[in-house]
Formats: sequence, C-alpha cells, structure tokens
Amino acid sequence: MTALAETLAGYGEYHRDHRNVLTHAVGVPMIVLALDVLLARPVFTMPLLGVELTPAIIVSALAAVWYLQLDLKAGLLMTVLLAVFVALGAQIAAISTLAWLGGGIALFVVGWAFQFIGHHWEGRKPAFVDDLRGLLHGPLFMAYEGLWALGLAKGTKREVDALYGSSENRLRSS
Repeated sequence: MTALAETLAGYGEYHRDHRNVLTHAVGVPMIVLALDVLLARPVFTMPLLGVELTPAIIVSALAAVWYLQLDLKAGLLMTVLLAVFVALGAQIAAISTLAWLGGGIALFVVGWAFQFIGHHWEGRKPAFVDDLRGLLHGPLFMAYEGLWALGLAKGTKREVDALYGSSENRLRSS
C-alpha cells in the first residue's frame, strides 16, 4: 500500500459515519479558509526579491511540501487547492479589518462547530487528538472524498477501501 492510501485510511477510521463526513465537507474548507484569512496579515514585502509574503503563504507552502513528499499527485492537487484558499483569504483580508478579523474568526468557529457536531455523531474524538498530523490529513481526506464522489482517483480509492472498507458501504451504514 502507498503512504497516501495508508494516510487516508488511517484518517478514515475516525470518519465512518456519513453525517460526520458531510459535516467535514463543510467544516474543513471553512477552517482552511479561516486560517488563510487570519494569516493573510501582516504582509512582508521583500523588495530585493519583488515578493510579498504573508504567514498564510508560508504555512501553506510548508503544508504543500508535506503533501508533495507524501505523494506527488496528491501534493500537486493540494498545492493548487491551498493556493486558491490563500488567494481567497487574501481577498477577504483586504476588504477591511472587520472583514479580516470578524470573518476569519466566524469561519473558524463555525467550521470547528461542524467538526465537533460530526464527531459527536461519530461517537469518536477527532483524529488530530491522537496525532497532530490529522490537521493536515483532514483537507487531504476531504479532497479525495470529493475526487471519489466524481469517480476519479479510482486506484487510490481501491487501496483505501482495501484497508478500511468501501466508502459507499461506510456512508450508507450510518
């Protein structure tokens, strides 16, 4: 089995109830966007390089490196998704201080509320409680749940299903 399949299957063990997966489909993107909004300030200008950096760019770049070392295709997918979220976060943060702080905090709180409601239904604590890498696994897991719903990444799906069971059976059983 690939490291990607093992990572997705391990995270999937905490997400067997279809309601939990659905709450994560809403909550995980909200949390990622919230972090990108909140970390979009301050902007550090590096005039010699002609580059502007934010904490959001730095954190997302580090996450992208982790995803790329896990699996090249998954890493490329996640790098694109992270870049989109960084761009959206920067746009929201540029509106006003109220939009930046209020919007970022609201997205963060509501996103986590979705997570904890889902884990209440699951009857199991979130994966990151046992392993902080679960905070990186969540966005990856949700990206792959989306790919599988579209009928894509079939090879990875077969590997993951072999490790922890078919997602169709899992989603219907709850």
